[in-house]
Parts: sequence; C-alpha cells; structure tokens
Amino acid sequence: MSVKTNTNKKIRKGDKVKVIAGNYRGQVGTVIKRDAETVTVQGVNVRKKHVKPTQQGQKGNILSIERPIHISNVMLCVEDDKTVKLKVKTAGKDHHKVFYFNDGKKEVTYRPVRKAPA
Repeated sequence: MSVKTNTNKKIRKGDKVKVIAGNYRGQVGTVIKRDAETVTVQGVNVRKKHVKPTQQGQKGNILSIERPIHISNVMLCVEDDKTVKLKVKTAGKDHHKVFYFNDGKKEVTYRPVRKAPA
C-alpha cells in the first residue's frame, strides 16, 4: 500500500522565500534544492560538518552546509521581502493554468503552473 504525499508545487528552485516558523523566522533566501516535502534555502539552517582527511597529507576541515527545512515553514516572497499567497487560474487563449497573487486590488501573474517545454 503506497502512501501519497501532498506536495506543494508552488515553490521551485530559484524562488525567493521567507522563513515563517522555527529558529530562522524572518530570514529571506533563495531556494537551492527542492525535495518532496523539504526545501534547502541559501543561508538558512546552516550547520557545521567536521570532515576527516581522506588521503595521507591532506588536512581535515570544517564545512558550513545548509540543511533542508520543511516546506510548510517557508512562504513565497516577492519584491521588498513581502510574502504572498499564490492562487491558480486559467488564462490566455490556450487556457493554461497560471499562478497569481493579489497586490492591493489588482491580480499580478507570477508564473505558469507547468514549466515551458525545452
């Protein structure tokens, strides 16, 4: 029996997000990596990793790496670090689905739901 996970498709690699919960609340960064339910954000949740030397004559060192956080703890961010909620609507002659958000009283199109074919 397989368990279907509900994945949020609104956040992609390269999007600007703001952390809304946890120790890093309020920090803004760019998504480096996206998994099913986690995102890795640049400069957020940075941990130290101690690495042993692997070859003779090599020195060990300490690396700073970003660790993933749950996708529910981040929110999409637009200009001047303002968080927005994305909604879906059909637009255009071809009736493609697009993400949009409300900016005051006007609707601003963010991007299409699906990636454009390469």
